[in-house]
Amino acid sequence: MLALRKARRKLRMGTICSPNPSGTKTSSEVCNADWMASLPPHLHNLPISNLAIPGSHDSFSYWVDEKSPVGPDQTLAIKRLARISLVKKLMKKWSVTQNLTFREQLEAGIRYFDLRVSSKPGDADQEIYFIHGLFGIKVWDGLMEIDSFLTQHPQEIVFLDFNHFYAMDETHHKCLVLRIQEAFGNKLCSACNVESLTLRTLWEKKCQVLIFYHCPFYKQYPFLWPGKKIPAPWANTTSVHKLILFLETTLSERVPRGSFHVSQAILTPRVKTIARGLVGGLKNTLVHRNLPAILDWVKTQKPGAMGVNIITSDFVDLVDFAATVIKLNDLLQEGTALPKC
Repeated sequence: MLALRKARRKLRMGTICSPNPSGTKTSSEVCNADWMASLPPHLHNLPISNLAIPGSHDSFSYWVDEKSPVGPDQTLAIKRLARISLVKKLMKKWSVTQNLTFREQLEAGIRYFDLRVSSKPGDADQEIYFIHGLFGIKVWDGLMEIDSFLTQHPQEIVFLDFNHFYAMDETHHKCLVLRIQEAFGNKLCSACNVESLTLRTLWEKKCQVLIFYHCPFYKQYPFLWPGKKIPAPWANTTSVHKLILFLETTLSERVPRGSFHVSQAILTPRVKTIARGLVGGLKNTLVHRNLPAILDWVKTQKPGAMGVNIITSDFVDLVDFAATVIKLNDLLQEGTALPKC
């Protein structure tokens, strides 16, 4: 029964990614797992900041641990309430923003990952976990899952955006960066001029991973990109109309050179939103009914230096999100090769 549900879920995302025993792919097995490699040659020389790239919001939150302590990203009042077991069950409904694992998101075409991390108070070791209200999986496990995919798909590029850190001192940061190095090794792309970073230059260098680190600690490592290189304006609204207006405004203000750009096509619940839909959770209360309208907005966009670049969504499998974003690249005309960094 579980296998049937997974198959149905992948069918909603597109063709199931299942290589045949010979190790080659037939036309019926082509899916979004290799969409970057499949882009037309003239796009290989465009800055990747000009491409349309699908991403996920709170990418790791497909699983959170109800049995662990409430995360340090929560207020003291929430921590006190969470001593009641039912409260954690309700928190889970609002903490989870994705259904798919990292691997499943990658196969669906997601290439940008929004990551929030924390140490776990009381742990004797220096282990780092993903966090969104409740603790998720270990960061190391997530990194290894991503690296496994990249090894099998050597022309796919991912953006890992570490943008929130909780309960982490210098020792924790050093531990996390070491984990990143161990996981990806030579796949890591050193920070350089954004405009000179194209698919072709990345493929030539065999680089597949861009790490963005929103903390001054990035200055100590050449493969950590500063957070300012990937701004992600946040609408902080429950209104689709206000969200779309915000997305349009921030795109019009996008700096044409020097950075990537994330359009967060997400709605954010307020306290009264949660109170009204307490049992229903984020997906049923806010996301499910509004995603079609958000996807309609995505369909009207065009990538480019002053257009969309990375677009993120909650529950990327509920609609044909990744494929819709990827298809926007068909609108790009032949570009000019730029110098390498």
